[in-house]
Amino acid sequence: MGSSMFTSVSSRSAAAYKRVGTQTSVEGASPHQLICLLYEGLLAALRQAHAATMRGDIETKGKEIGKSVRILEEGLKAALNDAAGGELATNLRGVYNYSISRLTRANIHNDAPMIQEVIDLIVPVYGAWKSIATPSGQAAAS
Repeated sequence: MGSSMFTSVSSRSAAAYKRVGTQTSVEGASPHQLICLLYEGLLAALRQAHAATMRGDIETKGKEIGKSVRILEEGLKAALNDAAGGELATNLRGVYNYSISRLTRANIHNDAPMIQEVIDLIVPVYGAWKSIATPSGQAAAS
């Protein structure tokens, strides 16, 4: 997974990251770090949505699922570059689209297992993305 599969990551992901309200500084972050921040924000929102669903807090569940979908749509999916990323970018787009679909159903049906399913899909993708960082924090060449 090289950073070449993402397009305009620095500006577009930083803007998306700020837009979805995830709390951190994105100034000076590398493209690889910005994607990590998006994954971290996504997983935090998913975990909060899952916990809210389990305790019957419908308002928080809806808010956190909405945040998760925006991170997927406006951050991670929007940053994909199908031309440079090839099959991997296409596969990631499929994972993101599937996740959005499951989260939409989970929101409608108050279904915590569907939210957990999305968490279980995203955790290894994020782990793989983190593992390609070089010591300098930049993404390794693909």
